[in-house]
This record gives sequence, structure tokens and C-alpha cells, in this order.
Amino acid sequence: MTSPPIIQMAAPKPGKAPVHFADLDDVARANAVVDLGLPAFRAKQLENHYFAHLTTDPDDMTDLPAATRAATASALFPTLMSEVRSLEADGGATRKTLWNLHDGVKVESVLMKYPERATLCVTSQAGCGMACPFCATGQMGLTRNLSAAEIIEQVRLAARSARDGGLGESVRLSNVVFMGMGEPLANYKPVMATVRALVAPAPHGFGLSARHVTVSTVGLVTGIDRLASEGIPVTLALSLHAPDDELRDELVPINTHWKVDEALDAAYRYYEATGRRVSIEYALIRDINDQAWRADLLGRKLTERGSGWVHVNPIPLNPTPGSKWTASDPAVERTFVETLRSHGVPTTIRDTRGSDIDGACGQLAIEEQNRPVGPAARMRREGTRIGNTGVDVSKETQ
Repeated sequence: MTSPPIIQMAAPKPGKAPVHFADLDDVARANAVVDLGLPAFRAKQLENHYFAHLTTDPDDMTDLPAATRAATASALFPTLMSEVRSLEADGGATRKTLWNLHDGVKVESVLMKYPERATLCVTSQAGCGMACPFCATGQMGLTRNLSAAEIIEQVRLAARSARDGGLGESVRLSNVVFMGMGEPLANYKPVMATVRALVAPAPHGFGLSARHVTVSTVGLVTGIDRLASEGIPVTLALSLHAPDDELRDELVPINTHWKVDEALDAAYRYYEATGRRVSIEYALIRDINDQAWRADLLGRKLTERGSGWVHVNPIPLNPTPGSKWTASDPAVERTFVETLRSHGVPTTIRDTRGSDIDGACGQLAIEEQNRPVGPAARMRREGTRIGNTGVDVSKETQ
């Protein structure tokens, strides 16, 4: 008998990152500046450099006294991440970056260009504790949570890259989706601190529209309800992947805690509280969850709760070599979509991005982890690799 997967809600490794300017609120920023012997108003200047000009380089801070710039930048903007490598796909429109954090932990982010704008898929945890068997990150287990600044730095670096032509031309970062490594609602406080920084007007934040920010979850019901109470109408994306408890217990192990109907009820409450249409994410896996009867069941469950509150995104699975999971046949995919639409449920197939560069989050980190450095590395490398979805999340967050 197969043992049930182990869900990790708490990170086993603290791995606390150095305190960074982006971790602090306005009052704490002013206090930190005063502690360095500078007047409090310098904090706003530093906010402007960080969030508006996207820089932590003391040479760019020409409005600060020259004698204090280097020490101020060193104290308030410690290096939290450095690029290990970056891969391009889709003719340069997709860039996936593997980052090395201060303690050697590896995480990934994906920057995607669309006409006149860019979307960033950010990581909120190193690994993931949700143990979904078709997900590369889920099979890594959870190493630790990221700090707010470690998540925010992904955004700043991506925004600067997009602005400076890193995707082939200068484009503004306008959309951020929490669909990288990790379960965002299991790292709630840093994720919400990041959300506040995203939507805060300059110079206190990046000034993004809340409707251009998407927070995904596998269905942490208490987290969804908590998010609904925040008063920030971001888009909620529920990774459902099966409409029936029997299959979802296997595909999304958190379903053993909160069943399908409980997750959908929480998603509907979120819609009622915020007025924001919820996205249902559904990775189509061949002969596993792509049957027409499951599309029919999902359509009925959604329409029972009302109309106009939800949009379904079937996602062709981005398979990994060696995995038993693969994408559905295109004809089966079309039938699945048509069945949902027959219930009046808006349904859009998501285009995968970066499939030729291991676009699913976690795959680069696993590859780096499995580099041959000895017998243990060979054992890891020869084990089964599991793929998850690399998704285009732009259409519903414009």
C-alpha cells in the first residue's frame, strides 16, 4: 500500500534572509535611515530609487550626500539574490532565471513579454510542501519560506530587465502572478507584504493595479478567506485540477484537508467579498483528469454557485522527460473545453510558455540540485523527474 504524501505547512529550514529596506514599512524605513545618522526624509528618496528607478546602486543615488551613499546602500540594500543562469524561449519573449539566495538555496522566476507589457511569475517559497505528484516543485519538498524582500527583489530585478530591453525591447512590467515555486498562502505574511508593495503608489511601491496581481493557491481555505478580508482585490487563482474528491485527493493532497466543494465555496466567498472573478486552474493530464464527464461535473459545480463569478483555464501539462504524466490529446482537450462552455462557463486554454527551457517552475532548480558531484548526486539525477505546468497567465489579468 502506497503511503499518503506528506504535506508540509511549516518550513523545516528558517533560512532567514538579511533584513532589507523592502522588508520595512514606511515608519521602519524612516527609523532605519535615522539610525544611520541621516534625516528621516532620506527614506522617501531611497524609496524612489528602489521602487521607481529600480536601483540599489549607490552611484545612482546622486541626491544623497556622496560620503554616505555607499554605507547607506550597504546597510539597507544587502544582496539577497544573484543570478545563476538565465534561459530564453519563445523568440526571446520568455526569460527564465535561476537565482541563488543568500544561503545557497535556488529559486526561479519567469519573465514574459506581451504586446506593450510584461508579466512576471514569482516564487514565494523554496520548494513546496503541497506534494502534488505532477508538479516539479511539489516533488522537491519545502526547504524554506522566502522573505518579503526576496520576493520583492524578484519583481524589482524583472522590472528593471524589462525596462532595459532584457526581452528584446523596453517594456513595462505591469502584471505579477504568484505562480512560481511554492504555495503562496502557506507563506502568507511575506506574500501579502509583497502584494502591498506591488500596489502601493510610487514612491512607496511599484504602483501596479491590484487587478494585475494574481495570487494562486491549491485550496488553503483559511488562507483564501483571510485574503478576502484584506481589502486588496487581487485576482485569486484556484488550482483545482479535478472536480471530484477521489481524484483530487491524489493529484492535490491538500484536498484531504479541504475538499473540492469547500475550496470552491471559499473561492466563491472571495468573489463575493472582492467582486473579482476567480480563475480556476486545471492542468489537463492525459487519461487522468481530462475526461468529458469530469468537465461536465466541474461545469455543474461552478454554475450551481452562480454565474459570472469564475473563469476556467485548462492548461496543457508541460511534461518533463521521464515523467509518466503528459499533456492531453488535442481532441480530448477541445471536448473538455466545449463541455465546460456548454454550461455557460467562460473557458480559455492557456498557452504554455518556455516549454523548451523547462518552463515549469522548479525544473531548473532540480537540474541544478542534481548536477553530478558524486554518488549522491547521481542517485538524485537518476530518480523520476516530475513535470508541472508552465503557463501564460496574462489574458485574465489585463
